[in-house]
Amino acid sequence: MNFIVVGCGRVGAELCYHLFKQGHQIVVVDINKESFNRLHPDFRGRTLEGEGLAEGVLERAGIHEAHGLAAVTNSDMLNAVVAHAARTVYNVPNVVARNYDPNLRPIIEAFGLQTVGSTSWGAQRVEELLMYPTQRMVYSAGNGEVEIYEVQITDEWNGRTLGELLTPLDDCYPVALSRAGKAFLPQTETNLQRGDLLNFSSTFEGMRALMARLSKKVEA
Repeated sequence: MNFIVVGCGRVGAELCYHLFKQGHQIVVVDINKESFNRLHPDFRGRTLEGEGLAEGVLERAGIHEAHGLAAVTNSDMLNAVVAHAARTVYNVPNVVARNYDPNLRPIIEAFGLQTVGSTSWGAQRVEELLMYPTQRMVYSAGNGEVEIYEVQITDEWNGRTLGELLTPLDDCYPVALSRAGKAFLPQTETNLQRGDLLNFSSTFEGMRALMARLSKKVEA
């Protein structure tokens, strides 16, 4: 597949190499030719010096044949405009824009673009690891608004039902329960056993509520 990466900072350079290693054709665009020094020595894609919005740059990058474009410069507004142009003017089917400043994220989302907010997502992950080291996030959707977590059922909840532990009011929903190495879809009335691994989808607030419930000693 043909991909264009606009911005050859640390993220852009790493993205280019990952895509290249998978056998894709990559063109990386950056206004500063020195930025291409960040590319892995084994990278064999094309480099194109120029501003992503400058006349003819995206055409020279092969945007008419591109299957996807990632705008990952250090400017949120440039990322938004380049990605918007790629999708609406050139009809690129898969477009992603990187977001640095969380305050500007609503502007990018107003374009209807897929965004990756490294600042917001990274801060949330650090908070999770600091506050809840015993739980494990296994999948993150969007920019971390909804995630799938894995927790181990404690002694206090042995024999209790899943419905007692998870409640939709906390924005927690079961995904799977693993017991003795075998996973199944649990029901509200499923009895939990010590050592079960529970996967559930939740917001960060819901995960905090569940972790607080797991840490409490339930009454018999």
